Amino acid sequence: MAHKLAFIGFGGVGQGLADILLSKSDWLKDEFGTDFQVVSICDLYKGSLHDPNGLQLDKVMDGLKEDGNFDRYPDSPDLVRGMDSMETIEASNADTMIEITFTDVKTGQPAIDHCKKAFQSGKNAVLTNKGPVALAYEELKELADKNNVRFLFEGTVMSGTPALRMPLTSLAGNEIKQIRGIFNGTTNYMLTKMEEGMKYEEALAQAQELGYAEADPTSDVEGYDVLYKVVILANVVMGVPLKKEDVTCKGISHLSPEDIEQAKEERAKWKLIGRLERTQDGVKASVGPEKVAEGDPLSSIAGALNAVTYECDLSGPVTLVGAGAGIPETGFALLIDLINMERQQI
Repeated sequence: MAHKLAFIGFGGVGQGLADILLSKSDWLKDEFGTDFQVVSICDLYKGSLHDPNGLQLDKVMDGLKEDGNFDRYPDSPDLVRGMDSMETIEASNADTMIEITFTDVKTGQPAIDHCKKAFQSGKNAVLTNKGPVALAYEELKELADKNNVRFLFEGTVMSGTPALRMPLTSLAGNEIKQIRGIFNGTTNYMLTKMEEGMKYEEALAQAQELGYAEADPTSDVEGYDVLYKVVILANVVMGVPLKKEDVTCKGISHLSPEDIEQAKEERAKWKLIGRLERTQDGVKASVGPEKVAEGDPLSSIAGALNAVTYECDLSGPVTLVGAGAGIPETGFALLIDLINMERQQI
């Protein structure tokens, strides 16, 4: 039986997953026995489509390329247009909601309400939005468990790089005493360029030209993006109900060429580090620039790459390196969750 999906939001990441499903559907069936069928798509700007018998993804994508919306999609007796996100979640016959709207990281909305509606409607939720997991993890996990559905979000920390699933599965049995990581590709790219001689303003401008940084780069350069990822790691990997207010946070905008040169003299490199550490007083969490010494695996992470080191009592330190953003990578993160849901795994 097909696993039916409802997309709430259909920007680059949603289209990335749709492309994967179009190109790999036969292989996924052969390799994993999975059969994913999209029955609903709702996007604030593109419109909404629902067909309980399944949408023709190739025609959805063709229409988007032509017009940027769903107007060209062919009508049929069972096709419903025009439902908003809440109506789509409630009315859809989907098994799983793929939540990929733009989220206000201060409130987690509208994605928190989308997740609540999905769980109350007996649907699983798979998402890449940091907001709901960072701001409402305990509440949403409890609601999902109460309704016997799944709440999965691998892509919220390092996109398609399994920064959550790896410690929960492959490192199980260890006590993870510390987590340190480079969780923001924009600032890591900028710091790499500053080491090459650019000033902060020049590095930021280049990051914006390349699409790494938004027109308003505040969330990246002041560390807020990393802060939310630290909160997610605390709650999910360490099992500690940290809130964003519990994390000290400082960005990179104050770093000067003199600071960069001082680090070089000390045979170190500046990195924006998200850190969690178990202490006698509980878990301490911070985000801020640190001088990372040569020889530390995090010191060699250049450009827009992300990396995380888990300090484990049995296996010792384990470092995971990979892309922390990107449309195909984040689309893959959604696929990871869907496949593991089908396997009944974490």
